[in-house]
Amino acid sequence: MPEIKPITMPGTHQRFLEFFKRQKEPISFKVLDIGAGHGAFSQKLYELGYDVHACDLFPELFYFDKITCTKVDITKPFPYADNSFDLLIAIEVSEHITDHENFFSESGRILRPGGKLYLTTPNILTLKSRIRFLFSGFFLAFNPLQLSNYDGLQHVASLTPDQYNYIAVRNHFSKAVLAIDREQRTSRLWYVLLFPWLWLYPRIKKINIMHNQRKLLLGRLLFLTFNNKK
Repeated sequence: MPEIKPITMPGTHQRFLEFFKRQKEPISFKVLDIGAGHGAFSQKLYELGYDVHACDLFPELFYFDKITCTKVDITKPFPYADNSFDLLIAIEVSEHITDHENFFSESGRILRPGGKLYLTTPNILTLKSRIRFLFSGFFLAFNPLQLSNYDGLQHVASLTPDQYNYIAVRNHFSKAVLAIDREQRTSRLWYVLLFPWLWLYPRIKKINIMHNQRKLLLGRLLFLTFNNKK
């Protein structure tokens, strides 16, 4: 059997696993690992004792043989019944899709009332990313797109938490509870130098300062938790 490795930035699975364990979700919960890749995180959930299911656009690349991976295109209807799962986990998936309306709508449909959607994605609001955008026009973890490549592996969607909240609330979720994987040391100096302006400018322009929270300015990855309010 091929080696099961995460298809993410180094450390992503481990950081999210530490965060997920702190949420103390009941082991009895039925969990869907969306965009499961080779099955690395599905395996971790299985070893923790959860009732784990997996799906991916390329299920033939799923190598964890204890569970089955279903073929799912998350820009189309999901092949699951209403209220099927307690938790959905999508690690480094949302930046690969353009139809977030369908993703949140279908996630809400297959989640039970009160269920949760856990989503991780690159943090485009970190100071390091904002500086990269200033000088290149591209956020951190986002590069010029190959316009004839539609394999689903490119980063095509750079959404802010505010934009995620807009789509989520429209589809009967709560606003996201925000967390990060870790603070970037390379952004801390910029934070010290720019903090007065980051504090003052939104107030002068009467702009909500939600995107200038310390964790958003310094965090490498975003961990977003949405509660299903249907």
